[in-house]
Amino acid sequence: MKWAWFLMAASLGAQPYDLVIGNGRVIDPESGLDAVRWVGIAGGTVRAVSATPIEGRRTIDARGLVVAPGFIDLHEHGQDFEAYTFQARDGVTSSFELEVGTADVAAWYAAREGKSAIHHGVAIGHIPVRMHVFHDPGGFLPVAAAAHTPAGGQQIEEMKRLMERGFRQGAVAAGFGMVYTPAASRWEILEMFRIAARYRASCHVHLRGASSVATGEPEEGLEEVLAAAAVTGAPLQVVHIGASARQHAPEMLQILTEARSRGLDVTTEMYPYTAGSTDISSSVLDPLADRTDFDYHNIQWVATGERLTRESFLRYRKQGGLVIIFANTEEMVDLVARHPLPMIASDGFGYAAGNAHPRSAGTFSRILGVYVREKGLMTLPEAIRKMTLMPAQRLEARVPAMKRKGRLQAGADADITVFDPATVRDRSTYENGKVPSEGIRYVLVGGVAVVKDGRLVAGATPGRGIRAAVSE
Repeated sequence: MKWAWFLMAASLGAQPYDLVIGNGRVIDPESGLDAVRWVGIAGGTVRAVSATPIEGRRTIDARGLVVAPGFIDLHEHGQDFEAYTFQARDGVTSSFELEVGTADVAAWYAAREGKSAIHHGVAIGHIPVRMHVFHDPGGFLPVAAAAHTPAGGQQIEEMKRLMERGFRQGAVAAGFGMVYTPAASRWEILEMFRIAARYRASCHVHLRGASSVATGEPEEGLEEVLAAAAVTGAPLQVVHIGASARQHAPEMLQILTEARSRGLDVTTEMYPYTAGSTDISSSVLDPLADRTDFDYHNIQWVATGERLTRESFLRYRKQGGLVIIFANTEEMVDLVARHPLPMIASDGFGYAAGNAHPRSAGTFSRILGVYVREKGLMTLPEAIRKMTLMPAQRLEARVPAMKRKGRLQAGADADITVFDPATVRDRSTYENGKVPSEGIRYVLVGGVAVVKDGRLVAGATPGRGIRAAVSE
């Protein structure tokens, strides 16, 4: 009997892994591992992380490279197949639309099934749900009644019904953007938070009053959602805290830190750019239509790269489209990047306009190249944790599959990014946002290479929908 067991074990041990990533600097943010290791992969799963060489049918020599869990982006509006290829070349293996979200969760997942280079997931979004209830003609964001009309009791009940349907269809979170729906009352938002809490779903919120053209204090918007989270018990994610807070960043981060110290389940995120981006026709820019003293040159039309005047602002506003708004400072971005609380998320868009904000293609490589290597504002293990484990942990209470992501250890999904720490950097610019990052050498999604030797693997579509349990 012992001899039979020995023969079986020897036979199993002799079988090579599908793939071995050898001799690289392996960083696993959960265990704290940061050492040269060999990673064995089989069946889309990490089977071994070995201190000694192991054999595989195929081997990647990662000498001099960093081997990390695949990056997880919780805030990416570019959920189309072209955008996924740029995200992959930035090291992203899982991309989520959790701020705006969708009103039809089932259809959203069905449209991407079996066609995507990377994994993807979506929130049931209060913004599109409100647009549906109010029959708002806007495309991505509201431009009419959904932005400006208070909801009555029957309309709130219909929103609640649609939000609940989205959770039953597997939405991973709830999305909010009160800055785009200023007519939504505090009670309306609280009702939506109550539903999210019932489904253990985190609420990803663009704060009321937090925009690149706002003149008020964003602390008020933060206090609103902290109160909603405290009252309902819903987990809270404050999106792009740097862009929302701007010069108020020290105070906003202090408030968040104090809330966490009191036991509130609140997290936040940042992107490493001084400019934001939105649709020029959205309600957030309504105040500029009546202002003549604003410096419109701080707004850039994405499609052409031109800086606007008041005349061109009003003209483009009639047709709609993306703009880039320069409103923050390097000092504030550095302060937020240095803080331990914010995770990394891009807030990127797709390329329907032919171009986009550079964050769509370069956020994660910019963190590694500028904020780690050049500025030294965070260590490499800290940066990896902010891009992998922290976002995975934000979702895993509702989506248990996320417990296998954001880690690099036996049993984890083989979503892996291999990069050169000496050369990794973003190359996209405000004038040309459609330039892939460099230094990302290999990206595996479920053990399948979508980036190999720094190049996109044509036709690779191993990405799968990440969703919570479906109950309808």
